[in-house]
Amino acid sequence: MWSDMFPDQAGYQVSSKKEDKAESVSVKEDTGGLEDGELQYPSSWKLAIIMLGLCFAVFCMALDNTIIATAIPTITDEFNSLDDIGWYGSAYLFTTCSLTLVFGKLYTFYSIKWVYLIAIAVFEIGSVVCGATPNSVGLILGRAIAGLGGAGIFSGSMLIIAQTMPLERRPICTGLLGGLYGIAGVAGPLMGGAFTEYVTWRWCFYINIPFGAVTALFIFCFFKAPKPIKKTSSIREQLAQLDLLGLVFFIPAIVCVLLALQWGGTQYPWKSGRIIGLFVTFGVLILTFSAIQWKKQETATIVPRLVKNRNVSGAAFYCLCMIGSFIVFTYYLPLWFQSIKDVSATKSGIMNLPTILGVVVCTILSSGLVSGLGYYTPFMYISPVVASVGAGLLSTLKVDSGHAEWIGYQALYGIGLGFGMSQPMVVVQAVLTPTDIPTGTAIITFMQSIGGAIFVSVAQNVFNNILLQRLAEDAPTADAATIVGTGATSLQSVVPQNLLPSVLEAYNSAITQAFYVGVSLAAVSILGALPVQWVSVKGKKIEAGA
Repeated sequence: MWSDMFPDQAGYQVSSKKEDKAESVSVKEDTGGLEDGELQYPSSWKLAIIMLGLCFAVFCMALDNTIIATAIPTITDEFNSLDDIGWYGSAYLFTTCSLTLVFGKLYTFYSIKWVYLIAIAVFEIGSVVCGATPNSVGLILGRAIAGLGGAGIFSGSMLIIAQTMPLERRPICTGLLGGLYGIAGVAGPLMGGAFTEYVTWRWCFYINIPFGAVTALFIFCFFKAPKPIKKTSSIREQLAQLDLLGLVFFIPAIVCVLLALQWGGTQYPWKSGRIIGLFVTFGVLILTFSAIQWKKQETATIVPRLVKNRNVSGAAFYCLCMIGSFIVFTYYLPLWFQSIKDVSATKSGIMNLPTILGVVVCTILSSGLVSGLGYYTPFMYISPVVASVGAGLLSTLKVDSGHAEWIGYQALYGIGLGFGMSQPMVVVQAVLTPTDIPTGTAIITFMQSIGGAIFVSVAQNVFNNILLQRLAEDAPTADAATIVGTGATSLQSVVPQNLLPSVLEAYNSAITQAFYVGVSLAAVSILGALPVQWVSVKGKKIEAGA
């Protein structure tokens, strides 16, 4: 299998030129930062080992987002920390979103190999802290540390792929890593439930240690890092290139907007001074950050030239919408199964398999087709059409919908997502020069992280508002506070039988209207595909897109 995917590449050399412009793209093979323009790739068996290590690392990072879900009730019981539930997820998210772009700069100026190994080490330290912590504060701290390392793992994995194989073979591997996100979406809750029930919830974090260690060993031994893409002579010059001034404004801005989205409509009303203040502060900080980026130009964290590149900006918007849609359904489909079909959290994960299998299979299939045909743009057009149809059908689910409906609709949605999810990474690797690929990769990774955070909060507020509204209309005698505060798996056991049909109708309406957020995002993502030019990963441009 590995020999088919990675034919022997020893001696494969590249010596062509590439030029990147905002509106005109001519493509060459990535030289990996080597000054002489020639790059010798590792042999097939070394590449297989490197890819296996990258798969372990990306799987652990993706797993960390979902594995804790089924362990949270046990953790809160042990630590008496019900009020801290939100922080177990958001602490990881804060550091990941805040520092993803920073790693883009680090990968540009320092050895990809050593920056990646440091990211793995930090992620491992965070996992150890989470597993060994005696209290809730330690768990939150460990999650933040793990997020700090996680910020560099996915983008670093993509950059290692760029340095170990020619461009036309990369889509298969980027698709493989992207598919692991879907697998982790199902495996996470199942593994978390199994560890919690049969061993201890602490193994939800300890499981990262052996996988991370194997990845570090494989990368250390078999990945020959090229020279840093950019060289700086002095510490002062290095600090200037890292844009510390911009980060002083960017990191607090991200924290402010994530806090506002985390608290708004749940802990505090949207109209409260605290939430409004957070949004205003975010606006001021992000405008200041933008001005700094414009002033610094080539030394900025987000180089303005890349933002103006139609391919990068289009791929970033496409990624924001597609991942946002995927995360909304990842959260709310299991909720529909647990509340409406009255199944356990573990079984709801199994019932979500049609979506995940569609994503994984079609991500890998489309990546192979891109490598064979050379063009990714057609799949970026197909994906929003198919995904939005599938998502729209999911929003029509009723309380009495049967297996054929929820399986078929999920499969269609997953197939649509799978065709397009991995393409934005291929875009930046195909159209950017080696100097710009780390920053371009970091931009796409950042949009993946922030998209999920923003639109899950939007869907949550739609769900809460519609649920309260429908309960008042359909079941006015029901205790709305108890229903809202009850977990989905316990809903049917706490609602009186005479009120249950009305409450289920209200719950179903709230969830399906939250689905509308995912439907809209899937449809709107086509606007990101339109500016992307038709560039072949085989190094030949045929025409410009609209």
